[in-house]
Amino acid sequence: MPLPPAPTQRASLLSQAGLDVTSKPTASGTRKNTAPADKTPVKNTRFDPVGAAPDVTEQRSSKKSRANALDTTLQAAPVATVTTATSPVTKRSNKTRKSGQSKLFVLDTNVLMHDPMCLFRFEEHDIFLPMIVLEELDGHKKGMTEVARNARQTSRSLDALAAQGTDISLGLSLDGTGHTDAAGKLFFQTQTLDVSLPSSLPQGKADNQILGVVQALGQRMAPREVVLVSKDINMRVKARALGLAAEDYQNDKVLEDGDLLYAGVMALPTDFWSRHGKAVESWQQGSHTFYRISGPVVPSLLINQFVYFEAPGEPSLYARVTEIRGKTAVLRTLKDFTHLKNAVWGVTTRNREQNFAMNLLTDPEVDFVTLAGTAGTGKTLMALAAGLTQVLDDRRYTEIIMTRATVSVGEDIGFLPGTEEEKMGPWMGALDDNLEFLAKGDGGNAGEWGRAATNELIRSRIKIKSMNFMRGRTFMNKYVIIDEAQNLTPKQMKTLITRAGPGTKIVCMGNLAQIDTPYLTEGSSGLTYAVDRFKGWAHGGHITLARGERSRLADFASEVL
Repeated sequence: MPLPPAPTQRASLLSQAGLDVTSKPTASGTRKNTAPADKTPVKNTRFDPVGAAPDVTEQRSSKKSRANALDTTLQAAPVATVTTATSPVTKRSNKTRKSGQSKLFVLDTNVLMHDPMCLFRFEEHDIFLPMIVLEELDGHKKGMTEVARNARQTSRSLDALAAQGTDISLGLSLDGTGHTDAAGKLFFQTQTLDVSLPSSLPQGKADNQILGVVQALGQRMAPREVVLVSKDINMRVKARALGLAAEDYQNDKVLEDGDLLYAGVMALPTDFWSRHGKAVESWQQGSHTFYRISGPVVPSLLINQFVYFEAPGEPSLYARVTEIRGKTAVLRTLKDFTHLKNAVWGVTTRNREQNFAMNLLTDPEVDFVTLAGTAGTGKTLMALAAGLTQVLDDRRYTEIIMTRATVSVGEDIGFLPGTEEEKMGPWMGALDDNLEFLAKGDGGNAGEWGRAATNELIRSRIKIKSMNFMRGRTFMNKYVIIDEAQNLTPKQMKTLITRAGPGTKIVCMGNLAQIDTPYLTEGSSGLTYAVDRFKGWAHGGHITLARGERSRLADFASEVL
């Protein structure tokens, strides 16, 4: 925050306004009393939001003055403005809020390669990059992997920041490239630091060199807090063993706890009819009944959220929120897919959540559906049954496109021969199992020839595609199924969803308890990301399936193993 323009008032008036002209800031940030100044105007010096810095011409005089300038700039000082948002690493303590002290975060290489935009997600705090981090970035920039692309993107961001034309030893303003949320500065290691790590740690290892930089900065910048940010668990453990502050990078996590994930279903309170019954308006439209409600339950509702009321001796209600205006909401009753007359490709739903999911899958106004649940809850079977009905019977979509993340549970068995679909064949065992069940149910009375013809017809309308070749494609009037979506990163999920063209419906399914990708968690999975971002959208819906229907053995194993 820049200071006001040079004052023109008398010294007595300035002191009344809260500005002390008889003292000046020192390098440590405290004020030192000097002799009373005369009544000449005070010279307006440059204000540094991180700390008071000496004159630039003096800093450039020698290497020694450069080092002093870096120490002075990195010293703790109150920042001009402290926002109330939380840090991307951890929630800010009350002490930080009150004192307004900014931290100095030392980033590990894996953080930069995990999120190339992490440099701009630390709000008013400063960032320090050791020289070994730049060396490791340079070593990982070659190739077509996700890590190599992120390393190149980080290098481009660093180059844009360094091109500002300012002295690197004083720090580079992170908001210089248009990222206004980043109010801190970026510092590079421009000199050798005095490192005194235990002799038991190999000195040549990159991780230990970064730990040495954190320790030296902590001693040099005291009492300012210096924190290591790393995605490497062992790195954080070693840092804490050395008495250094270390934290995980959590900005990529949508949720801290998987149990907080939006379920898409809400049970109405037991006193719902007694509290809301008098003000409820109802009307009939086609086969659906609509209810307009108002009251304390409305603020907690979202568009396309399912609500239900079950109480002994009172009428049950199963509905979906279709409209929210101010303090009122409109509920629409559902189609009962548990009844045999409403079977979808011979499949009837067996529980409440499955019925909710089938209403979403068969609604042409819903373009994006996410299904989460444990093994055996019927995600793939319902998605395929709804897709076949809408492709072959209703002619709403031209074909079904199915893809999934090819992440092995155990050791990789090597390259697979054949075309794209043949290579994807071993990954589509769930598709084959469910198609066998669906074909048997539809052509059970037609004999062997009838089942073979049904199988051939179904296979002709289902295309199996690899995720590796999705970039640049556009699916028009397609029914797209993304299986095992919990193994996708948020970036991969965005790539797949943005392939949707006019008239396309996308169904994402996954089990957050079966993440096989080593660098993803329940909070950072692409499925969690999509569910959280799409909740409340008028053309999207989510259901968490709670009860398994595969077999009593599978249900018991899901609970106890």
